[in-house]
Amino acid sequence: GRKVDVDDLVGATEIGQRLGIDRRSVHQLRRRHDDFPEPIAQLESAMVWSWPDVERWARQTRRL
Repeated sequence: GRKVDVDDLVGATEIGQRLGIDRRSVHQLRRRHDDFPEPIAQLESAMVWSWPDVERWARQTRRL
């Protein structure tokens, strides 16, 4: 499997804080943009992303 630094793991709340949006908006971005990074894990009550993946996407789409 893929190895990720545990310090790079983020949920929708952390992504929202870093992008200056609320967590609901993070999920809207995920649904509306096919190129939004896939979560690296999906728990029963949350999705988990690698921040470098999301950061790269946010910079490419000028959201960061």
